[in-house]
Amino acid sequence: MAVPALTPEQRAVAMVKAAEARKARSELLAGIRAGTVTVAEVFARAEETLVKKTRVVQVLRAMPGYGPAQVAALMAICGVEVKCGVGGLEQAQRERLLTAFAR
Repeated sequence: MAVPALTPEQRAVAMVKAAEARKARSELLAGIRAGTVTVAEVFARAEETLVKKTRVVQVLRAMPGYGPAQVAALMAICGVEVKCGVGGLEQAQRERLLTAFAR
């Protein structure tokens, strides 16, 4: 699929919108790192556009004490694909991930 040609004005608007999205996602992940936002709260907000597009692996890696190996193992056990976004999780996958964090 070819990328449509944008006018300079459209490109500038798109770049501003993308920067805002990156900043908001960064703030969400910083909240998880700080402990002010839980994984359950993120999953509950899965219908929001920003949260929906955030990858599950990013959310789990933001949790204090969880490194790449632990996150990969947890996702494999719960049956979640590496490139899956929060909005793409099935209810059963969400429940398995939340149960794993409750331990």
